[in-house]
Amino acid sequence: MENDVTTTGAVDETQVGIGVIGGSGLYELFEPGTADEIDVDTPFGPTSSPISVGTMAGKRVAFLTRHGREHSVAPHRINHRANLWALRSLGVRAVVSSSAVGGLHPDYAPGTFVVTDQLIDRTWGRADTFFEDAVQHLSFADPFDPVLRRVAVGAIEQLGVPFRPTGTCVVIQGPRFSTRAESVWMREAGGHTINMTMTPEVPLAAELGIGTVNLSFVTDADAGLAPTEEEAAAAASETPVTHALVMERLARANEVIVRAIGSIVAAIPDDYTPRELVPAAASAAALAGATGAAAPQSGAGA
Repeated sequence: MENDVTTTGAVDETQVGIGVIGGSGLYELFEPGTADEIDVDTPFGPTSSPISVGTMAGKRVAFLTRHGREHSVAPHRINHRANLWALRSLGVRAVVSSSAVGGLHPDYAPGTFVVTDQLIDRTWGRADTFFEDAVQHLSFADPFDPVLRRVAVGAIEQLGVPFRPTGTCVVIQGPRFSTRAESVWMREAGGHTINMTMTPEVPLAAELGIGTVNLSFVTDADAGLAPTEEEAAAAASETPVTHALVMERLARANEVIVRAIGSIVAAIPDDYTPRELVPAAASAAALAGATGAAAPQSGAGA
């Protein structure tokens, strides 16, 4: 039976070491009645959803759904600081995130899984740091943890699904989808996939000393990108992306996505230690709420 728990401070780190952030279409991770439900009070307001803590692949895992359980939180309104602070306060040091992405390149066709390795941030106006009043620079050349990426690549290779071990994701503001011209521009800039939520989620995790790995599922071909005649012919049957199309394809792929996440969780070493991309003392200060970060305005996480 699920328990409602409210916590306002850090929980013993022996409880939970791994977090899973579910993207669009992934709203439950554990079988009903097998997880504890926790509401974490954060200095930044409410999380997108309560956090479920249960067992996956023999490990204690904290699960949070990025858009809320009813998919009610728009991408530009997600309270990423609250989400990451809450997970870290429970002891999480490794996050496996799932994302629905559009494909900007023919090698990243709908139905393909991608272990993302690079980002291009095109968002604006989002609360993207815990260090509002302190000068603290994040080393971010390689956004995703290399140890976790190797683990994920090895795990997904065993599943026999269409798969790319690397990919650059262009993160746009949303909630609207791209124009055809924007799709072409982003592909020419080096993008392979497109998404609305990877930033500031990934850098915020890094500021708190959490390593991240992202498993993306390509649901569509974005705006029907087809810059060559050959690609135009191949894409003739592919409709430009709609929300309904994304959700339909995610629903069909849900079982495989959950299985893939379980495979990654199972392969994370018990002695995993994330990289230190900001000084550990700075991360500890952020967790303690000592960085001067302002609380979000009313409604920022709803």
